[in-house]
Amino acid sequence: MKIMPSILMSDLARIADEIATIPSADAVHIDVMDNHFVPNLTMGLPVVEAVRAATAKPLDVHLMIEDADRWAPGYAEAGAKTVTFHVEAANAPVRLARELRGKGARASMALRPATSIEAFADLLGEFDQVLVMTVEPGFGGQPFLEPMLAKVARVRQLADQLGIALDIQVDGGISLDTIGGCAAAGANTFVAGVAVFQAADPDKMVQALRDAAQAGSTLSQPGQHEGSN
Repeated sequence: MKIMPSILMSDLARIADEIATIPSADAVHIDVMDNHFVPNLTMGLPVVEAVRAATAKPLDVHLMIEDADRWAPGYAEAGAKTVTFHVEAANAPVRLARELRGKGARASMALRPATSIEAFADLLGEFDQVLVMTVEPGFGGQPFLEPMLAKVARVRQLADQLGIALDIQVDGGISLDTIGGCAAAGANTFVAGVAVFQAADPDKMVQALRDAAQAGSTLSQPGQHEGSN
């Protein structure tokens, strides 16, 4: 069970200090938005490069941008361990996934809530991770969308059928109240922003979220959470 706090909900004027408050986190999640694919504008490549220089933690970069085929490889070159792009914004997702892997990054596809996994089922072997958005992408602090649990379970079922070790990530409204259900459905990687950075002790919350996810995963079928490293 991997917990990846989103620095979008941290004090962005003190990013390095904020990251230092979460030593137990498995990675730092960075949301990149271009005000085109989603109606918000956040950080871009220069900020990712600055964060890379400020921490040894793996960087999990989520690109909510248009023209992912053009821009995503630059984030792998900047040192992101995982680069997630939206399949809705990629013209050639397999080619892009292979390019990211060729640059040393893990390739991850993201799905908006209304996007079904079925059209991409045969491509899963090209990816290290699938991100199931549990809110509409664009803004932090939104309420969790319960119907997305069925999508998480479907992605896990497809991965099991293909016999591949696939991380399934969820992002949006993840808290102590929702993380267990996500783990039970088959997720093993969790992005949390508000829950972590608005907690009195962010690192204690990271550990509590991991414990809650682990407890939730015991309610699922054996072998569901063998995601890749």
